[in-house]
Amino acid sequence: MARNVVVTGGGTGIGYEVARRFVEAGDHVVIVGRRREVLEKAAAGLGPNVTPLVCDLADPDAVEAALADLPERIDVLVNNAGSRETVVGGGPHALLARWRGDFERNVLTVVLLTESVRDRLTPGSGRVVTISSIAALRGAGSFGAAKASLHAWNHFLAAQLGTSGITANIVAPGTVAGTEFFGPRLDEAEVARRAARTLLGRIGETGEVAAAVYFLASPEAGFITGEILHCNGGELLGR
Repeated sequence: MARNVVVTGGGTGIGYEVARRFVEAGDHVVIVGRRREVLEKAAAGLGPNVTPLVCDLADPDAVEAALADLPERIDVLVNNAGSRETVVGGGPHALLARWRGDFERNVLTVVLLTESVRDRLTPGSGRVVTISSIAALRGAGSFGAAKASLHAWNHFLAAQLGTSGITANIVAPGTVAGTEFFGPRLDEAEVARRAARTLLGRIGETGEVAAAVYFLASPEAGFITGEILHCNGGELLGR
């Protein structure tokens, strides 16, 4: 039976590949993000079982307004939306903007939506999968701290949802090609440097992260909850 799936940040990169995996399985997918043109282009490429929904997930009013356009029953929620704050400069004002921006973009975008739809998650088989980052384990200032806070929150969420038979897990990717996250920084030299830090000698692909998400959302993963699945080619261990 087709499932109702919601993927945030589903217009590009990892989110797009996650949405594609579910579409190929015959599921109905809502992709959520801030950029209408990006979402509509993605939906057109993924096919008629995909619905784009424009929403700034860090804005509680926008989240409330979006609820009317989300499925009444959600079988899988994939929290993928997030980004790194680009504010630079010294002094407490720049520091505050950087930390607050990373918290809003990577934590509030997850928590506001998840808590708003938790009553719609399917009892007995519902799945919540949240995308974190290797930065949560290795550091990386405000971005790493924001992602690390998702790990603590997910432990709480898993305990809250477990009594209803709903699982909540994290996928923490390492360096992944084909996303907007790194921008021009991920040039040939940087790819080689990061690949050398892994145990497999290469960086990841968006489809590999999507496969990890899809597994955690599958019936076979029904006894896995409150966990962090690392998808980084051994980059966390280093060489």
